Amino acid sequence: MTTTTIARAWSVLRRDGLRLGFTDHDAALHFEGLRFRPDSGLSARALMQGTGLAVDNTEAEGALSDDAITERDLMAGRWDGAELRLWEVDWRDVTRRRLVFRGTLGEVTRASGAFRAELRGLTEALNAPQGRVYHPRCSAVLGDGACGLALTAENHHHEIAVESREEGRLLRFAGFPGFDAGWFEHGLLLMLGGPAEGLKSAVKNDVAQPGGRREIELWEPLAILPEAGDMARLVVGCDKRAATCRAKFSNFLNFRGFPHLPGEDWLMAPQAGGRHG
Repeated sequence: MTTTTIARAWSVLRRDGLRLGFTDHDAALHFEGLRFRPDSGLSARALMQGTGLAVDNTEAEGALSDDAITERDLMAGRWDGAELRLWEVDWRDVTRRRLVFRGTLGEVTRASGAFRAELRGLTEALNAPQGRVYHPRCSAVLGDGACGLALTAENHHHEIAVESREEGRLLRFAGFPGFDAGWFEHGLLLMLGGPAEGLKSAVKNDVAQPGGRREIELWEPLAILPEAGDMARLVVGCDKRAATCRAKFSNFLNFRGFPHLPGEDWLMAPQAGGRHG
C-alpha cells in the first residue's frame, strides 16, 4: 500500500498585517515563522496554472469561524486583496516543501455559513488597463494623490446616528445639518457602530426632506442591517464633472479630465459645427 506524506498549507496576509495559516493535514505544521492550523478555516480546489502570461486560477473554500475568518470581516472587505501563498509540504519534514501558488484573494461569495474566494495569481495585474483614459470627466478618485484634495474639512464628511432603514439600502437620518441636497451623492457611507460596523457602500441618492431630515439611498444594500441609533459616517461625493470640481471643491487646478474634448456627434459629423457641441 502506498502512503502519501504530502499536505497542503496556506498562509493568508491581510492588508492590515493579520496573518493566518491553515493546512489540510490532521495536525498543526510550523514553518515560515507561522503555525498552520489543521481546522476547517481554509481548503483549496485543484490549481490551474499556465505557461507564459496565462493567469493562474483556483478557488479557496472554508467555514466561517469566530477566531479565524469571520463573516463580518469578509463583508467589510478586510480580506479583499489579501496575499495568499500555497505550499505542498512533507508533513514529516516541513523543510521539504514547494511553493506552488502565490497571489491574492479576489471575489468572495458567502452562503450557509461558508465562503468561497477566487485566488488570483501574480499575472492577474497584467489584466489591469494601463495608461491614461482621455475623457471629459475626471479620472481621479476623490481624495487620492491625483485629486490632491484632503477630505478633512467639516463639509467633506459628517457623522450621525441612523434613525430608520429599509432593507439595508435606504437609510433615514433626523436632525441633519444644512448640507445641500445631493451633497453626498456619489460619496460613501461607512458604518461606525452596531452589527454592521465596518461595512460601507456608495451613495446613490441624497434627498433632503422637510424638518431637517435626510434620506440616503445606497447603490448596494449593506449585507448586515444596521439598527436605529447606530453611528454612520457620510463622505462627500463627486460626479467627476469639471463644473463640480470648480464650484464644489475649488480644486479645478487638479482636475484630471478633458472637459473640452469634442463630443461623439462632432467626431462623426464635424461639418455640423456648433450645433453638436
